[in-house]
Amino acid sequence: MSVNDSIGFIISKTARKLNQMLSIQFQPYDITTEQWSVLNKLAEEGGITQKELSCRIEKDPTNVTRILDQLERKGWIERVANEEDRRSFLTYATESGRALSDELEPIEKEFVQSILHSVSDEEIALLRSIMARINANLEAKSSEV
Repeated sequence: MSVNDSIGFIISKTARKLNQMLSIQFQPYDITTEQWSVLNKLAEEGGITQKELSCRIEKDPTNVTRILDQLERKGWIERVANEEDRRSFLTYATESGRALSDELEPIEKEFVQSILHSVSDEEIALLRSIMARINANLEAKSSEV
């Protein structure tokens, strides 16, 4: 079997292309897809620590810190001292950050709809189910290590 037929390769290639094409859609807004995923999560549920944020978006804490630094410089998030734990900060989307997230959300949804136009609702549900099982298997594997 060719590497091109490997499920892992296909998933990785698809994710990379999705990310590249969505990045093009986001360029006029001066935000990357990686930054938007963090901003969007904070717009949904602000007031969480960087550690909680890393867990919820499943990104490496070091990368999250770098992304938060970039978002903070752009004025889209703010960090507030955590009164319950002086070693951490609570992170919030600012008003302009929430507005940007709200503006980008329909762009992302429209983009995803455009690439799924030839895929039925049943196939999308099946794909979600399969991807959820693959992710669960990966979680189980990672706990073995």
